[in-house]
Amino acid sequence: MGKTLDNVYKYQSLAYKYFLYFVSVALIVFFFPKGGKFKYEFQKGKPWQYDNLYAPIDFSIKKTDGEIAEEQLSLRNNKTDYYAFDATIFSDVTSGFEEDFRTVFPSGQYSEGQQRRLSDLGSAVLDSIYVLGIVQNLPVSNSINLVKNNEAISITPGNFVDLVKAKARVTSILSMGNRDVNQRLEALIQRSLRTNVFYDEALTDRALEEELSRISYTRGEVSEGTLIIAKGEVVEAENFKILNSLKEEYESELWRGTNYYFIILGYTILVALVLVMLFLFLKRYRYEIFQNNNKVTFIFFNILLMVLATTLMVKNNEDYVYVVPLCILPLVLKNFFDARLGLFVHVLTVLILGFVVPNSFEYIFLQTIAGIVTILTASELYKRANLFISVGQITFIYIVGYFAFHAIHEGNLENIEWILFGIFVLNGLLTLFAQPLIYIYEKIFGLISDVSLLELSDTNSKLLKELSDKAPGTFHHSLQVANLAEAAANEIRANAMLVRVGALYHDIGKMEKPTFFTENQITNVNPHDDLPPRESAKIIIDHVIRGIEIARKNKIPDRVIDFIRTHHGTTTVYYFFKKQQEMDAEVDEKDFKYPGPIPFSKETAILMMADAVEAASKSLKNPTFTVIDQFVEKIVKGQMQANQFLNANITLKEIEMVKKVLKHKLTNIYHLRVEYPE
Repeated sequence: MGKTLDNVYKYQSLAYKYFLYFVSVALIVFFFPKGGKFKYEFQKGKPWQYDNLYAPIDFSIKKTDGEIAEEQLSLRNNKTDYYAFDATIFSDVTSGFEEDFRTVFPSGQYSEGQQRRLSDLGSAVLDSIYVLGIVQNLPVSNSINLVKNNEAISITPGNFVDLVKAKARVTSILSMGNRDVNQRLEALIQRSLRTNVFYDEALTDRALEEELSRISYTRGEVSEGTLIIAKGEVVEAENFKILNSLKEEYESELWRGTNYYFIILGYTILVALVLVMLFLFLKRYRYEIFQNNNKVTFIFFNILLMVLATTLMVKNNEDYVYVVPLCILPLVLKNFFDARLGLFVHVLTVLILGFVVPNSFEYIFLQTIAGIVTILTASELYKRANLFISVGQITFIYIVGYFAFHAIHEGNLENIEWILFGIFVLNGLLTLFAQPLIYIYEKIFGLISDVSLLELSDTNSKLLKELSDKAPGTFHHSLQVANLAEAAANEIRANAMLVRVGALYHDIGKMEKPTFFTENQITNVNPHDDLPPRESAKIIIDHVIRGIEIARKNKIPDRVIDFIRTHHGTTTVYYFFKKQQEMDAEVDEKDFKYPGPIPFSKETAILMMADAVEAASKSLKNPTFTVIDQFVEKIVKGQMQANQFLNANITLKEIEMVKKVLKHKLTNIYHLRVEYPE
């Protein structure tokens, strides 16, 4: 049972990677749009590179979005306006006229015949005006239907009258005859007039919607077996529309029935191959990252995030696919790891997205070039100007690339979709979100960026101020080591900021017993004189363990703690070892060795060399160029003979470059000048 548990614990890291791999493949395939993939790639203005293409099925030629939008606009501009005729208002007007008529033309002043004649004249005038009714507002449309008695009658706009025109018509009709009588009748009729024709917005909109719904989204049919395009023929505008129609029909038909399972299988295999390449790259070239499940999870999380964002955009509106700031991926990965890994992951992600985006070749080309530009230009992101410069260059690449593809497709610079420039600018603005995203990732995944390193390098931080107060000699030593190590890292193009921070914190364990370390002894009293060598060695060695504990308590990132662990590697506390040997010939050297591990990166190897050289340089009494040269050579040679750099990916050439920098810096520290002959 115990052996089984040992095997479980031994392989749990590998099992987690398998789990992460299969879950990632499943999620990516799940994110993909549900549709087949047309097996031919084609672009407008380029020759058809395949054999003659005959229609494999009957399909309709679909109109473009622009053509449909133009038809819809035409219908809206030429829509028919509907007006409702209210018959009850005419009845009220007639009744009101008859009641007021007796008051205006009383029987005592007018004979019965005159009253009948005037009443009939007034009724006739009203009837003539209310044939079509009086409209509330004169229409501006050229096509009008009047709904009267549940029947729509087409009316010429000029036949409509409003109240002003209706009153003018009454005046015109009654202009002949007895002036006094007609004026009274005219005033009576004009007082009685009311609008009874109103614009019916609901009916107008409903009629327009019906017209719009009858728009055909196709403009012709292609029968099975019809030649669509011949080999070598240039894909022109008409052929391009037919090919796009076939592509849409083919992809929708392909996803039906049992084809569904084969398409899923195909997508799964391709995505699985891409992610296998990522695992192989990590195992072969970034084994330290491969062993760290947290970092592997971080990489896969970012891939999934970009795939999800892009596929959601494709499903909702593929015209805005370039809004997704894909260049955040290499920016983030370069910031936490290195440029090569960032570019490799970016290219793999673009290959995955090439399965689902429209114009996949164009998309893959632009995103790959943008990713390369990101890797080449984005450096020292803790400097805000650098991020803005990098984003500007990325946006510029997108715009130039679009110009180039448009020129190839159209053969001119006409019909440029200017909205795409806004999309590219928006992409650049969203890329600026990389900075807060890096901070969020640091908190979630426990990683460290250059921005955090810059904050940690502040000597006014709580921990470094405590070191300065409790162990001023150690603090000064750490500053000197930081300067030496940073210069050496710059020389061999290692992470200079990381080395500097590691150097500042590498000896914080000495705060607990500062007087046991020579740099903090301000008197001639040495506490080691009263201790046996073995106990003295233990106090010296323990500063590494204490340093790790203090760093973790103060939430110092693991990448910085690595420098505390490795800055002495597995070297021997030689002074006390020799002192113990003088007292006891049989001494176990292991009791006088640091626990390790030995340095496992260029940065930790540089710190080991700089720390040893700076500490030992205090013993130089009369330093000269020759003495310093031999001194540095001796110390680094001893570390190499002790196999301290076996796990560090640092070459002999780089070690020589580091030694050269250390010699130069020590020469400057001791202010050595050329010795002139007397």
